Amino acid sequence: MAYIRDLFDDVARSVAFLSRVPMPSRHFLDHDGRLSRAVRAFPLAGILIAFPAAVSAALLSALGASSLFTAFVVVAVQVLVTGALHEDGLSDTADGFGGGRDRERTLVIMKDSRIGTYGAVALILSFGFRVSAIASFLPLLTSVGAGFVLLATAALSRAAMVWHWSRLPPARSDGVAAAAGVPEAGAVSVALGSGTVLALLLFFAAGVPVVAVLLSFAAFALVVPGFGRIAARKLGGHTGDTIGATQQLAEIAVLGALALAI
Repeated sequence: MAYIRDLFDDVARSVAFLSRVPMPSRHFLDHDGRLSRAVRAFPLAGILIAFPAAVSAALLSALGASSLFTAFVVVAVQVLVTGALHEDGLSDTADGFGGGRDRERTLVIMKDSRIGTYGAVALILSFGFRVSAIASFLPLLTSVGAGFVLLATAALSRAAMVWHWSRLPPARSDGVAAAAGVPEAGAVSVALGSGTVLALLLFFAAGVPVVAVLLSFAAFALVVPGFGRIAARKLGGHTGDTIGATQQLAEIAVLGALALAI
């Protein structure tokens, strides 16, 4: 019972950290704000966060709405639920990496709340890639299958955040990621393992071809460590923004792979 109670607490804390969805206060009693263990629940929390978007996709597909309109609604619902949290991370990271001459300047730019050219372009490309990818495979899946694919992608992209977070040290000592703690090794293994298993089950339940599943996992496995190496070179570690950017890049990579192979 204690394990189940702890897991429920971790799921609630993960949902609260990754979205704007309010969680019952009982899950945060005597909690110090650190997520070292709670990151194990990120993939499951991602599924819960993406559930409204998945339901929207299934309903609109069943009603015969155009795939492009449905894709825009799906992405809009995701943004509403998360409060554009991950998009903000992508934008700040793009501004910092694009305009920073050195580590210190890059961190200063990333902390600036104003959006620059690199950040704006990154957001345009992110929304464009995701909407076009979703619109391309929606007509090829059943309405329920479309929802399952979105849930699978959500699980993988949140596992990607834990992977990136665990591979690098904090780039600044006073950032959100540093305050949330260092992911425990066991929690990282659970997050990556459960994210993989949940995504596989959902992909196959959706009727996604094996080739498309393999390609999506290959894209995931290339993009996440690849971006991690860039962050290590530019910052020497991770920040809350690079963790959010990792989610966006992983989602784009998986959706793009599915669009190519389904």
